[in-house]
Amino acid sequence: MKQVPLGSLGLKVSRIGLGCMGMSEFYGITDDAESIATIHSALDRGVDFLDTADMYGPFKNEVLVGKAIQGRRKEVALATKFGNQRSVDGKFLGVNGTPEYVRACCEASLQRLNVEAIDLYYQHRVDPKTPIEDTVGTMAELVKEGKVRYLGLSEAAPGTIRRAHRVHPISALQTEYSLWTRDPEEEILATVRELGIGFVAYSPLGRGFLTGEFKRTEDIPENDFRKFNPRFQGDNFYKNLDLVGHIEALAKSKGATPAQMALAWVMAQGEDIVPIFGAKKRSRVEENLKALEITLTPAELQEIDRVLPRGSTAGTRYPEQHMSALNR
Repeated sequence: MKQVPLGSLGLKVSRIGLGCMGMSEFYGITDDAESIATIHSALDRGVDFLDTADMYGPFKNEVLVGKAIQGRRKEVALATKFGNQRSVDGKFLGVNGTPEYVRACCEASLQRLNVEAIDLYYQHRVDPKTPIEDTVGTMAELVKEGKVRYLGLSEAAPGTIRRAHRVHPISALQTEYSLWTRDPEEEILATVRELGIGFVAYSPLGRGFLTGEFKRTEDIPENDFRKFNPRFQGDNFYKNLDLVGHIEALAKSKGATPAQMALAWVMAQGEDIVPIFGAKKRSRVEENLKALEITLTPAELQEIDRVLPRGSTAGTRYPEQHMSALNR
């Protein structure tokens, strides 16, 4: 597995990473035993970049990841996040970036993960009520104390990234990026590249839509948050299904699956962009890692731009009440 620098501060990760969120919540039925086997399968294949957050579960996903990496800690570049505040029963309580909350979250994550230090610690969403300087200042103290190695932000606006980076160098920005979410191309990618910050692309498979797995709205499990995602609803679903048809045709011409094509496209946008695909089964890890063997020619990339231009996706990324937390 190829290792690439994530930012300019020394952090190195596998060319592609594993997002663990769906192993505990949001994407239908979960199976802890299969999830742990999936993490082990990824590690065995050289995928060392694991992504979790305190809010996933809530709190259960960090425990799961912690169990999976016991005895294999040295093989892992471990990323987790704080900032989306939830109660034990799962209720969303808002975004919190206060210094006290940052410290409390870090201590709790270290315990759940059963590790001495977090490799990459992200602010999951920017708290508009707390100056970013205060939040990142506290995160920087955690680095000095050896509890965190590198700092990250998620879904932050260019101005916020610059302010944060002045307080303490930021190693990575994590934001949604895929064939159906190309918003970072407008300003974000230029900003992080100028500052020497790595870019982590979450949901590179469009929450599974780009795999071609969903053909009807009824294919979405009942206990799945995608039921409430605008891109998976009504007319939007079928308009977006037409886009997937283009990906399927391109994938077929390359002897690949749509998922492999979608991941290969993200990686073709730059070595400084590391996608993290979500998977709950070992078979998905095996399928997705074959994307590393795909090389897209300039002509193929141009054709993808023609049939899937920026802004062609129908519907917003999240339900309206969550959109305000993005890019701020």
